[in-house]
Amino acid sequence: MNEQQFAEKLAEKGIELSPRQLEQFRLYFETLVEWNEKMNLTAITDKDEVYLKHFYDSISAAFYFDLHSVESICDVGAGAGFPSIPIKICFPHLHVSIVDSLNKRITFLNHLADVLQLENVSFYHDRAETFGQNPNHREKYDLVTARAVARMSVLSELCMPLVKVGGQFLAMKASSAQDEMKIAEKAIKTFGGKIHTVEKMLLPFEESERNIIVINKVKATAKKYPRKPGTPNKQPIE
Repeated sequence: MNEQQFAEKLAEKGIELSPRQLEQFRLYFETLVEWNEKMNLTAITDKDEVYLKHFYDSISAAFYFDLHSVESICDVGAGAGFPSIPIKICFPHLHVSIVDSLNKRITFLNHLADVLQLENVSFYHDRAETFGQNPNHREKYDLVTARAVARMSVLSELCMPLVKVGGQFLAMKASSAQDEMKIAEKAIKTFGGKIHTVEKMLLPFEESERNIIVINKVKATAKKYPRKPGTPNKQPIE
C-alpha cells in the first residue's frame, strides 16, 4: 500500500487526510525506520508494508467505532505507537495516553511526538498492572485500546480497570478472535465489561483477517484488579 493508496482507501471510509496529516505519516515512517536501526521497534520496515500493516491497520478501529464521540484514549502496550498515534494523527482532538513497560520505547515516542508536533499526548513508563491501580488513571478514560498485546482473558484485566464506567475497551486482533472471546467471557464480565461487537475485516490487497472487538464498561472494576505484575498472564481468569 503506497501513500496514495493509503489516502484513497481511508477516504473511502470517510477519513480525508490533509497534506499536513500525510506529511505526519511520512515523518512517522522515516522516524520509525531510523530508530529501528538502534532498537527493536518493529519487524516491518518496508514502506508499503508499514503503511498497510501498521498505519492503515491501526486506523481501521475508526471504521467500527466513532472516535469523534470520545476525548480521552489510553493505549496499553503501544510499542512504537500502534494503534494510538496513527489514530491521533487522523483525529487531532483526542487526548492520548500511552503506557508501555519498556523505557526505550517511551523515549522513542517522546521523540516521535516532537517530530510530528503532536499536542495532548502523554507517555508513561509503567506496567499495565500497576498503572491500572493508579488513582490518577484508574477508570479515567473514555476509550482504552490494545493491539496484539495478549490474549483477551489477560488483556481484559490489563485494560478494563482504566476504562471509565460508560466507556469502551477496544481490542485489535488478528485471526482466532472468536475462540479467544469464548474463553474470555468470564474475565470480561468479572472486570465490569459486556461484549458489544466483534467485527471482522480483511486488510486491503493482502486480505489477511483482522478483528475489532468493542467491550462496554457497564460497572466498576473490583479494586483487587488488576492483580500484581505478571499474575494476569500466569493465572488468567477463564
